[in-house]
Amino acid sequence: MTHSIDAVWTTTSRYLKRFDQPLLDRLRKHTTIAQWQYQQSADEPSSLSTAVDLLHDYIQNFDHPIHLIGHGTGGLVSLLYARQCPQNVRSLTMLGVGASATLDWMAHYYFHLQFIPSNRRQVLAQLIPDLFGEQNSTVTCYLSRLLEKEMMVSPSPHSLFQRYSLPPSGVSMPLFVCGSKTDPVVDSQALKEWQPWMKGCDRIWQYKSGYHFFHCFHPQPIAEQILDFWQIESESSIPAKNLDVCSV
Repeated sequence: MTHSIDAVWTTTSRYLKRFDQPLLDRLRKHTTIAQWQYQQSADEPSSLSTAVDLLHDYIQNFDHPIHLIGHGTGGLVSLLYARQCPQNVRSLTMLGVGASATLDWMAHYYFHLQFIPSNRRQVLAQLIPDLFGEQNSTVTCYLSRLLEKEMMVSPSPHSLFQRYSLPPSGVSMPLFVCGSKTDPVVDSQALKEWQPWMKGCDRIWQYKSGYHFFHCFHPQPIAEQILDFWQIESESSIPAKNLDVCSV
């Protein structure tokens, strides 16, 4: 039942969501967390606004504000929703999301495609070390195919002709931004650019390694940081709010 759920993990990745599972397993040992997924068919136009609308349809069933959390484009959708419906969100946690929040692995891909005279799969294979670290040829081939499938159904707003950007700004609820020091997609500078919008209760934290999918390779320390952030936030009393007044 919705009243027993403390947090919602937001994902837009049909094929990459498996890399979220190690962290979710750690978090579920300590709290009740639901998974919400936006599924887009290959024939639909990429639309972040549609994802935000559908997320609202889900969250409005809750009778209390929830902790919202997501990685990459899932984190971006969470951010957009938190800005539009702050009364529904108790706190916002984003992994691998910089202050220029639309900067994701697909933007990274299209940037490299401009300078590498190769086909899609070859470029994706060259991005595997940036996303997952060095892998053998079998694993690289498998991951490249996953990324290729993901590109066909992702609501990421980027294309070969245009890389979409969103003006940086903050949120009203407590904010935790988490990253990896070895992530070239959302690097240390991209995370530091959150600082002008950070409030006293907000945090920026980086793990020492793990690349872009750091939460898959190091779920335990990431989970500890998230749970600690939620625990500190929960020490302040937050009254129940009307979840029907939000418009998206």
